[in-house]
Amino acid sequence: MRTGSCIGGEWYHPRSERVIRNVNPADTSDVIAEFPAATAADAERAIDAAQAAFRAWRNTPAPERGRVLWRAADIARRRTDEIAQLMTREQGKILREARGEVVKGINVLEYNAGEGFRLGGETLPSEIADTFIYTIRRPLGVVGLITPWNFPWAIPVWKMAPALVAGNTVVFKPAALTPGCAALLLEILEEAGLPKGVVNMVVGSGSDVGAAIVDDPRVRAVSFTGSNEVGMALYPRAAARGAKVTCEMGGKNAVVVMPDADLTRTATAIVGGAFGSTGQRCTATSRVIALPSVKDELVERVAEGARKLKVGPGLDESVDMGPAVDAQQWQTDLDYIAVGRQEGARLVLGGGRPAGLEGGYFVEPTIFDGVKPDMRIFREEIFGPVLSVCQATDLDEAIRFANGVEFGLTTSIFTQDVNTILRYVEEAEVGMVHVNEPTIGGEAQLPFGGTKATGVGPREMGEEGVHFYTELKTVFINYSGSAERSLIR
Repeated sequence: MRTGSCIGGEWYHPRSERVIRNVNPADTSDVIAEFPAATAADAERAIDAAQAAFRAWRNTPAPERGRVLWRAADIARRRTDEIAQLMTREQGKILREARGEVVKGINVLEYNAGEGFRLGGETLPSEIADTFIYTIRRPLGVVGLITPWNFPWAIPVWKMAPALVAGNTVVFKPAALTPGCAALLLEILEEAGLPKGVVNMVVGSGSDVGAAIVDDPRVRAVSFTGSNEVGMALYPRAAARGAKVTCEMGGKNAVVVMPDADLTRTATAIVGGAFGSTGQRCTATSRVIALPSVKDELVERVAEGARKLKVGPGLDESVDMGPAVDAQQWQTDLDYIAVGRQEGARLVLGGGRPAGLEGGYFVEPTIFDGVKPDMRIFREEIFGPVLSVCQATDLDEAIRFANGVEFGLTTSIFTQDVNTILRYVEEAEVGMVHVNEPTIGGEAQLPFGGTKATGVGPREMGEEGVHFYTELKTVFINYSGSAERSLIR
C-alpha cells in the first residue's frame, strides 16, 4: 500500500512536522502506516496539477471517460478481498460489511461508466422560425472532494465517479483515519488508465488542507461529507466565492413500528440498522418509536437479537460488530451512554466495554427504553451502537416524534396498512423513506441525501450526482439567413 499524498500521478511524502498514524482500531498496537501530513502548500500544488490536466481530460470523449471507470470496476472486483481486508484493518468494520462496501463502490463505478453514453442535454422547440435550440452539459473544471472515515471506499467512489465521467479533474482529501482505502482507489484508477493529474490526493487536516481546497477560487465545486459543525461552516465559505457546494452531514434516523407490524422482521431490521457498522453510518437506526401494544415485545426481541451479536476484531469472520473507529468516537459513545442514564432512560442492554477486548475501541451494543423525545440521546447524533426506544400513543404522535429532531436523512416504518404507509411517506421530514426494511442502504441509480440539518445543496448519486458536477449550456442556431431575432431577451 502506498502512503502519503499523490499529485500529478507522483506519490510522495510531504514536508510536514505533523505525522499521520494509521492505526487498527481493533488492536491499537497494530500501526498500519505512518507518514507526514499534507499541508496547505501541498493542496495548492494539487490544484495546480488538476488545473493543468483539465483541458485534455475535458476533451476526452465522455464514453472513453466512462470506459476508464468500467475498467476500474473490473480491477476493483478482482481486488475486492484486498480492499476489504485493508478497510477492516484501518476502519474496523467487519469483513462482510467491508466486502459489501466494495461491491457498492463497484456498482457506482459501473453506473457512472454508463453515464459516459448518457451525458447529454435536450432539444427544445424555439419560438423563432428557422432556429434550432439545444442544451449540453459541460464539466466545471477542478472540483474538491472531502470524504469521511466511515465509508472510506464507497463515499470517495460515489463522489469521484460522476465528477470524472463529467470531465472534471479532482483534488481529493480523504479522512486521515482511513488513508489506505483512498490510496488503493487511486492505484486502481491509475491501472485503469486515468491520466496523471486528473485525480490528486492530499492527506492532511481539515483546517489546513481542507481550508485550502475550500478557499481556492480555481476549485469550482466542493462536495463534503462529515460533521454538521464542519459542513455548516464550509458551505457558506465556499458558496460566498461562487463555488457549487453540496454537504451531506448528520442523521438521527427513526423506525416507526405500528401494531400490525411483523415483529420478527422488524426486530431483525432494527438490530442490523442500529448495530451494523457499529452504528457508524449516517443512515444508522438510532431511534425506535413504537406504539404501546407492540413496544414491550419489540424491545425484548431487539435485545435478544443484540445479545447474539459477537463483538470483536472485524478480521475474524465470526464477528458481527467491530470497534469504534478511534479513541475520540469511543469516548463519545460512552459519554452518551452516561447521558442516557443521567436522563432517566432505562438501560436494557450493554452500556460499557465488552470483557476481554481491552486492546481496541470496543463498545457493547446498547439499548435504552423509556426514552422521552426531549432527551439528548433521542435528539442528538451519537454515531455509535446506541439505540433509543420511545413510545407513541398513535401515528400522529409517532410522526411528531420522528420529525422532532434537527436531522432529516432517512426513516423506516413497519406496517401492513397502505394508508398508514402513504401518509407516513408524505409527512416524514426526510430525504429517504423505507417501508418494512431497515433505515440503511442506497443504490447507485438513486439520489442520496436528506433535509433540514442533514444536508445542503444537491443530492449525490444517480442523475443528480452527475448534474452537480456539470453546468448547462444553451445553444441557439439560427439557420434563417438573417442575424435578427424578433424577441428581446
